[in-house]
Amino acid sequence: MGPLDPHGPTAPTLSQREREHLDRRLRPLCDNQAMSTDGLAPLTRRIVDLLESRGVAHRLLRHEPVRTSEEASRVRGTPLEAGAKALVCHADDRIVLIVVPADARLDNRAFRQQAGVRNVRMIDAERVQELVGAPVGAVPPFGSLFGLPTYADHEVVERNLIAFNVGARDASVTMAGPDYAALEQPTLGTFARREI
Repeated sequence: MGPLDPHGPTAPTLSQREREHLDRRLRPLCDNQAMSTDGLAPLTRRIVDLLESRGVAHRLLRHEPVRTSEEASRVRGTPLEAGAKALVCHADDRIVLIVVPADARLDNRAFRQQAGVRNVRMIDAERVQELVGAPVGAVPPFGSLFGLPTYADHEVVERNLIAFNVGARDASVTMAGPDYAALEQPTLGTFARREI
C-alpha cells in the first residue's frame, strides 16, 4: 500500500464547522476563489477526495486554462515560487516524478548525483498523458497515485504555500508544503536550479 492508497487509513470526515475553520485558514493563501467540486475531471476528483478523506487543509481553484507556470501563478493569485512543478522523467531504467519550484529548473546533475542515477531526461508529452492521464503542465505532484517514485526539492516541502494543477489545466490546489510532504512522503533533495 503506497502513501496515497485511497483504501488506507483515513482521517474522519470534517464537520461544517471544521470546514469553515479550514476555509478561513486557507483564505489568505491565495487571491482566487474556491471552486465547486461539481463536474471535475476524474483525476482531479481523485486528488480532491484523497485530500478531503485525509483531512488535509487545501483550496481547490477553478481558473482559465494555463500552459505555463507564469500563467498559472497569475490566475491563481500565488507567487511563482509557490508553484510545485511536477516533471515525469526517465531516471536510468525507471520512470519517476520530480517536483521542483515553478520558478526553477530541474538540475539534472544534482538529481543524478543525489538519486544515484546516470541519466535523467523528460518523457515526451504523449507518454506523460498515457502514464498519468493528464497533459504536461497539469501533472499533479503525487507520483504514488501512478505507481511512480516521487522526488521533491526541499524548497517545495518547506513552503507554507504550494500550488499545483490537479490533472487539468483549469483546476489547481493550494496547500501547505509540509502537509504535501506528510501525505506523499517523497524522497527529498536539492534538485532545482535557477538561472542567474
